[in-house]
Amino acid sequence: FSGNHLLTLVNDVLDYNKMESGKLVFEQTQFNLIDFLEEILRSYSFRSKAKHLGFNIRKGSNIPTEVIGDPIRLNQILSNLLSNALKFTNNGSITVTVNELNRTNNQSRLEFAVTDTGIGISRDKYTLIFESFTQASPDTTRHFGGTGLGLAICKKLIELQGGSITVESEPEKGSSFRFILTLGVSVRGSQ
Repeated sequence: FSGNHLLTLVNDVLDYNKMESGKLVFEQTQFNLIDFLEEILRSYSFRSKAKHLGFNIRKGSNIPTEVIGDPIRLNQILSNLLSNALKFTNNGSITVTVNELNRTNNQSRLEFAVTDTGIGISRDKYTLIFESFTQASPDTTRHFGGTGLGLAICKKLIELQGGSITVESEPEKGSSFRFILTLGVSVRGSQ
């Protein structure tokens, strides 16, 4: 546990420093978005079941199948958001929703949302949680663990790709983190 915790911390710090110094390069590779989401479903279903939580992925009917972007960084963003959702949710469920907002010139503007029924966040902490090494409450690390870097990394990865992230939350009701990214659409991927 300690080794994994330390490795996660070191990797997060290195990633954050790489982003801050402008040294992070995003891949532009073709991948199957549907298969990618199925893999996320498989990975997080086990962890959700272990906590007796429902886990669901809802895909809009219009999302492209084959997209061009950085699947590793998209996975990193979703993994950070899902790990937080699992950490802060003890009852209920977690849902990932993906919808296409619009498509122009083989570019698909996609909205991803990770919604949970967890402890929630008060409105006055919305901007604070996206700062590096910061959590919503001073006792969060003691109760739940974590470094306070996950959301800062998500925000940076999304913004460096021209996207944005927002949160809607209410204490004791849950949270919904939404981010928008534009991915290329492969000629084979257009529906």
